Amino acid sequence: MRVLCTITGTPSHARALLPLARGLVAAGHELLVVAPPKPAAVFDGEPVRVEPVLSELADLVMRALADGTSTVPADVDRHHQALWVMTGCGPHIAANHEAILPLARDFDPDLVLRDGTDFAGALVAEALGVPSVPAPSGTGQFLDPALVHAELNGRRAELGLAPLDDPLAMYPHGRLDCVPAELSFARSDAAPAFAYQQPAAVTRAERLPDWVADLPADRPLVIASAGTMLPGFTPEPGQLPDSVTEHPFAVVPESFIAGLSELDCVGVVATGGIPVDPDLAGENVHVVDHIPQPSLLQCAQLFVTHGGYNSIRESMRAAVPMAVLPLFGDQEHNSDRLIELGLGVRVADPEGHHVAEACRTLLDDPGYEARLRGAQRRMLALPPVESAVAHLEGLVR
Repeated sequence: MRVLCTITGTPSHARALLPLARGLVAAGHELLVVAPPKPAAVFDGEPVRVEPVLSELADLVMRALADGTSTVPADVDRHHQALWVMTGCGPHIAANHEAILPLARDFDPDLVLRDGTDFAGALVAEALGVPSVPAPSGTGQFLDPALVHAELNGRRAELGLAPLDDPLAMYPHGRLDCVPAELSFARSDAAPAFAYQQPAAVTRAERLPDWVADLPADRPLVIASAGTMLPGFTPEPGQLPDSVTEHPFAVVPESFIAGLSELDCVGVVATGGIPVDPDLAGENVHVVDHIPQPSLLQCAQLFVTHGGYNSIRESMRAAVPMAVLPLFGDQEHNSDRLIELGLGVRVADPEGHHVAEACRTLLDDPGYEARLRGAQRRMLALPPVESAVAHLEGLVR
């Protein structure tokens, strides 16, 4: 079986697809990965063919906003569907479709396995007449199928493809997920998913840094991560809607540092490379650019996060309660669902005392940890990645 993997999101989207790619290769299948350079680098050292020919998503979106092809209002809320439907399947994806299609025709795939937010790959699959399935993705399962359907029919018209009638055509052969149905973060009108167990860690030979092993163990370990934020660029005025550029993303790591400094805990804050004031951290807080998040979650008691889907899945798998400060996209939706499941709380605002207040709520109530243990067991009871590979083989058959 030949599988075309298409990725147009961030490196975190590539990491969500990587275990599936490894499982497919182990089963003897041939893979072609088409992606922008940054996500493509996730596959360095893997036995797959990689074509890093696509533009970075941020560059495509900014170009669409600059040349007037985007219809997103300047005052749209940063969580609003209109912004993220445009990001996923606006006019700019035609360029990715045209870049992928000749490679795909030459490769002649039996299946397209796409990043959950990559709709160019879905349209390539339609052009070739082969099945397509999205890998686990937060934004992909947060988008309103009706809005995506209307936008994609516009792209189909531009690319000479036949329009489709069913809004669930964005899931022509279902979808994949790493969370069981009873804990799903997908919209109620999303297609059913084949759920499988995510590996504990994706990075090969991942280990904790030596300094983590030396941290005191007599207090709760609380980790906070700024995630990918808006990676890869700093927008100029007018390049993104005002509600996005005016949101203080840059202060989030500092609010995490200030909040953890108020707690009787051992804190570790990963800034994502965003500059911070080194004098903000109390003696109990260690500030770094990046952490091996899946490994560190396995020994943490609390996780402060922006609410990206990969982070939430990793924290549930490790049975760690979450304080969520949603910033954009699906993160507010994820935060609401987390509260509904009783697995975490929301941080009211990006200020240190609000971070500390949310953390105290979680640390003082053992019910959160108990519910997380139940969720962890359900996730670990899912079939392994090999079962997802067998599921994909069945679709092709």
